[in-house]
Amino acid sequence: MSATVSDKLLAWYDSHARALPWRAPPGAPRPDPYRVWLSEVMLQQTTVAAVIPFFEKFTATWPSVGALAAAPEEDVMAAWAGLGYYSRARNLVKCARVIAEQGGFPETEAELRKLPGLGAYTAAAVAAIAFGQRAVVVDANVERVVSRLFAIRDPLPGSRPAIRAATETITPDERAGDFAQAMMDLGASLCTARDAKCLLCPLSAECRARSEGNPLELPVKAKKKARPSRTGTAFWIERDEKVWLVKRPGTGMLGGMRALPDDGWSARGDGHGEAPVSGAWKAGGVVRHGFTHFDIELGVAVHAGERPTPNGEGEWWPVHAIEDAGLPTLFAKAARLVLAKRD
Repeated sequence: MSATVSDKLLAWYDSHARALPWRAPPGAPRPDPYRVWLSEVMLQQTTVAAVIPFFEKFTATWPSVGALAAAPEEDVMAAWAGLGYYSRARNLVKCARVIAEQGGFPETEAELRKLPGLGAYTAAAVAAIAFGQRAVVVDANVERVVSRLFAIRDPLPGSRPAIRAATETITPDERAGDFAQAMMDLGASLCTARDAKCLLCPLSAECRARSEGNPLELPVKAKKKARPSRTGTAFWIERDEKVWLVKRPGTGMLGGMRALPDDGWSARGDGHGEAPVSGAWKAGGVVRHGFTHFDIELGVAVHAGERPTPNGEGEWWPVHAIEDAGLPTLFAKAARLVLAKRD
């Protein structure tokens, strides 16, 4: 199957490759490994559409791995705000500094795996796409395509070793990077989770799930556990058209990010802390947000007293420029709620 699948898929990719800002078109010189690595980190748990504007802003601000390595971590964290999974940003800076110290990216999958924050997938993707190495690249799109192509019926995540082994058999020695991106594009455009456009698919003749008449049944996914819910309170403290922001601890939930002060919900599950200033408060509404492992309802308490003096360390940030503070999505939602109600 391998030669047939890879040849057909690469021929399809040559005509149908997505134009993405981190890619080199088929037949062009391979892309800058910095751009490949940065895009792959951003794309973890995040859609292509959401990543593109962040990628373009990042590469305009820090056009090379050396520039990113020299950037203050707080600036990178602020630019990352809105992408979520903020540990990725901290690891990004850490990894960039190691790469800069080494004088550039290593070119093999094994050496790339030694860099901080690079897992098996990212190392394989950079090795294949940026350096032309033969590496087996398996993301969620590839899992779906290969599960259907080989009719792998064991539920995820237990089926991942079988999926990887099957992908190994069809990955070509030449153009492994283009092949990996072709698999991703096929899964993003034709062989999607909700549809299987088999009549347009270059691999339809080889697809076992199609021949059995049930491609949408694959991949089989284990039932998700219900996510727990948390509650908490964020505090809006305003004085002289400026709002009080704090910096969260470097580790833990949303570590190192600017945020509104809160009641400690991230540490205890439910918030039971004291308000950061004394005086009268009024309800500012509730925002809801989903993290990886839990959902939260965050009430917003607005200080109604005159000229508050907050406890602890923080900074007064101009209310009119709150969008520039780099708040994590949860607190950005809270800020927008307060301002919308006031307007």
